[in-house]
Amino acid sequence: MPEKVIPIRTEARSAPPAPAYDGAPLADTLGRELRDLRISVTDRCNFRCVYCMPREVFDANHEFLPHSAILSFEEIARLARIFVGLGVDKIRLTGGEPLVRRDLHRLVAMLAGLDVDLTLTTNGSLLAKQARALKKAGLKRVTVSLDSIDDAVFRAMNDADYPVAKVLEAIDVAAAEGLAPIKINMVVKRGVNDQEIVPMARRFRASGHIVRFIEYMDVGSTNGWRMDDVVPSAEVVKKIGEHFALVPADPNYTGEVAERWRYADGAGEIGVISSVTQAFCRDCTRMRLSTEGSLFTCLFAQHGHDLKGLLRGGASDEQIVNEIAHLWRRRGDRYSEIRTAETARLHKVEMSYIGG
Repeated sequence: MPEKVIPIRTEARSAPPAPAYDGAPLADTLGRELRDLRISVTDRCNFRCVYCMPREVFDANHEFLPHSAILSFEEIARLARIFVGLGVDKIRLTGGEPLVRRDLHRLVAMLAGLDVDLTLTTNGSLLAKQARALKKAGLKRVTVSLDSIDDAVFRAMNDADYPVAKVLEAIDVAAAEGLAPIKINMVVKRGVNDQEIVPMARRFRASGHIVRFIEYMDVGSTNGWRMDDVVPSAEVVKKIGEHFALVPADPNYTGEVAERWRYADGAGEIGVISSVTQAFCRDCTRMRLSTEGSLFTCLFAQHGHDLKGLLRGGASDEQIVNEIAHLWRRRGDRYSEIRTAETARLHKVEMSYIGG
């Protein structure tokens, strides 16, 4: 049985203060630039997906963060503006399930004026009701997590008895509102939903949407990850290629996590995300801001760096810029490249806390 969640340690700087930022483009110790910020707006979710928030851990007694502990929309907007000034050109809102955060469209409106690609990842359960408000507020695109189009399999995986038809309906509503192209993320776990790979590809082929098949990862410490559960992306491509001819496609930009494959007959494309079998750490340009204002330099991090203390302690924008720049320039994370059975057992931050 997975262990109970142990809070991730957050490091707060005491002294001396971070050196002054010199204004030069930010690059870490491996030469990677800072381009992408993932912002988790809540640690709560209305699903209990078996690979992310297993119910036996995140049960009725689980203590989520109190409202006073999480960043306000104004604090998030301030940090986002600072990050954009440091070179970030893409912001993704995540969770938990971001749409359970009340009035999220207000935050979207605050961020929409920034010169960034503003997107959101959701399980789709609340998307149909909020799609119009989100689009009107300035959201550009959405990514929907959907692990099966078979209703029984989907209900079992979300462990909330939520029907797949409702998510499919939400995808249609979002597309009609202009939140497109829609990306659909499927986490593939062997023996659980790998039989759904081809049906998923078939369902969304020629739809204008892009299905991305994600290798099951050892994020956090509660999902009971084993290498035997991983379906390599090469196997996914082979399975789909046996039914529909595929040709490789160039990445849209440096650091794109998904390897792209086009249908040879022009009926769209799929993507595969191979964090386990084909690590892409060398191109990672992402930072992650947790719900309560901790900054993480890797999805598989063991500790965060406190920004909320600076925000609520009266720090100036310049001081926060210095802190972020100093942290990024010291960054050397490459977890997926050095993953072993031992590192997989390390206590790491949970995906529901940091976002995907």
